[in-house]
Amino acid sequence: MSTLQPIHNIAEICAQHGITDVVLSPGSRSAPLTIAFARHPELRVRVVPDERAAAFVGLGLAQAQGRPVALVCTSGTAGLNYAPAVAEAYFQRVPLVVFTADRPPEWIDQLDGQTIRQTNLYGRHAKAAFELPVDFAHRDAEWHATRLVNEAINLAQEFPQGPVQVNVPLREPFYPAAGEEIKYEAVKINREVAGAPQLPAGELEVLRTQLRQTKRVLIVAGQHPADEPLLLALRRLGAAYQIPVVGDLIANVHLPVGSDYDVRSAPLGRQDVFMAVPEQGLKEALRPELLITFGQSLISKALKNYLRDYAPQQHWHVQQAGAVADTFRSLTRIIRMEPAAFFEALLADQPKTTEAELATAMGGSKPPRLTWQGPGSARDEAAAPKDAFSTPWQRANGWATQFLAEFMQQSQQPFNEFTAIYRALQQLPDRAALHLANSMAVRYANILGVPAERAIEVFANRGTSGIDGCNSTAVGAALANPERPVVLLTGDVAFFYDRNAFWHNYPTPNLKIILINNHAGGIFRLIDGPRQQPELEEFFETRQQLTAENTARDFGLGYYTARTFAELDKALPVFFAPTKKGNAAVLEITTDSATNAAFFEQYRAAVRRAFSA
Repeated sequence: MSTLQPIHNIAEICAQHGITDVVLSPGSRSAPLTIAFARHPELRVRVVPDERAAAFVGLGLAQAQGRPVALVCTSGTAGLNYAPAVAEAYFQRVPLVVFTADRPPEWIDQLDGQTIRQTNLYGRHAKAAFELPVDFAHRDAEWHATRLVNEAINLAQEFPQGPVQVNVPLREPFYPAAGEEIKYEAVKINREVAGAPQLPAGELEVLRTQLRQTKRVLIVAGQHPADEPLLLALRRLGAAYQIPVVGDLIANVHLPVGSDYDVRSAPLGRQDVFMAVPEQGLKEALRPELLITFGQSLISKALKNYLRDYAPQQHWHVQQAGAVADTFRSLTRIIRMEPAAFFEALLADQPKTTEAELATAMGGSKPPRLTWQGPGSARDEAAAPKDAFSTPWQRANGWATQFLAEFMQQSQQPFNEFTAIYRALQQLPDRAALHLANSMAVRYANILGVPAERAIEVFANRGTSGIDGCNSTAVGAALANPERPVVLLTGDVAFFYDRNAFWHNYPTPNLKIILINNHAGGIFRLIDGPRQQPELEEFFETRQQLTAENTARDFGLGYYTARTFAELDKALPVFFAPTKKGNAAVLEITTDSATNAAFFEQYRAAVRRAFSA
């Protein structure tokens, strides 16, 4: 047996566990791993030289496919460059299996090249760290290595999913002789069969009783992948109990369910608009007695602050396993079930509801009135009963939808990024995967929304909310499914920070990048604090004069520009048109940071005026 046979077997173990994709960055110490993965017939291995970009590409692949992706890097700082993506994967619950090649333990801290302390490299930002044996002279060492790799892959997939590190110390020689074939042995596979937690019947009945007896119930969805059974359960629960369901764009509760879906029966998503209204009566009318949450983070700071200031008497969070955050300082009960199963269980004593009945029950037959008339004063005959808690939520959301439509259509306005993004989002391709970069892109999109009937699934790196891998994550998504349109909405700082995302040799004609270039970190002009400081331009805004033209040329990307609304309207249909050949395309929308800030302030003032008018 080759001394490297247990290392070669790692690739076979990954394949047997259903891993299909590997992202590696070249290096010498990792050569045995590289060769094992590259020669395996069942694995797709892609090379991304920049380890930071490579890890985020792997993250995007894992998100899109819903299964683990393996990362492979050499020793030294290569593994440290994985850290931002590993942290993002940990907090976003994305399964990554990270193989870090390492020096033998006796050479750590001995001034040997490319040597750092790699054991437990990611600390508490990985689910676990595994250390393989350095020698395999004894059969127990081979068994030990096989067992550890199995355990790592199982743990990455166990809920809550996340990244694991497998550190692989290697001694020379690394390479097989010229012409030597490597073999994959029959390996022992330990599979973990996932079970679905269930509550005792008595406990479920207690919760059903509390739900029936509580009039003011609100469901808030955090970031969550698209999940049709969950969406249908939410629609049914909302209809049965007149419970408003609220979710940011990244919660993906806006997606349609079924062929007869009526967008007016969808959960609510305009909270960033109507929560900005300084109306005490509205805030009191929206206050829940019972808050039920699931999923992860929220984008909407307004909603988070509201639920902290207007705390419910009870707060249930539904999550089958793992640590639970008390985001609103009101948590009273953790329900260990998968959300769709829990909501269906609450409905066990309710008759089944058809899609048409859902639309009618949720007010789908007629839009709600778009004026606020005070708590409990609903007059729309198609709305819920007068005492239903959903009525003020539905009315506020309907008002916000109409306000946005009218405000964004006003003819007299300077060219600005808020309106430019609105126009771009209105033309997104059907069933696109929309990736939102952090900073203002994700916030603008959460205010403006997407056309619900187009079934657009939304992704964002909101685990850590960093700008460092937004391009690369979208690249990974585009590689995962070349037939699906992938659209990245990003700002200039995030885009240029992650240019090495495009430093690879794989075509991604399905990737369209909308780049909002205001030549600064425009968010700092929009938030109180930095915008009042004399150091704003030099020390906060990240002023730069770059354009994407050179980046597009360097990496063979299609390149479009827009500096006016007329140019934008002309470019969008051409930009979004499907292409079968070539690489990604960039639409660079150039705006002025000060103009953007002034227009967004006009928008915020208009919200306050319009609601009180």
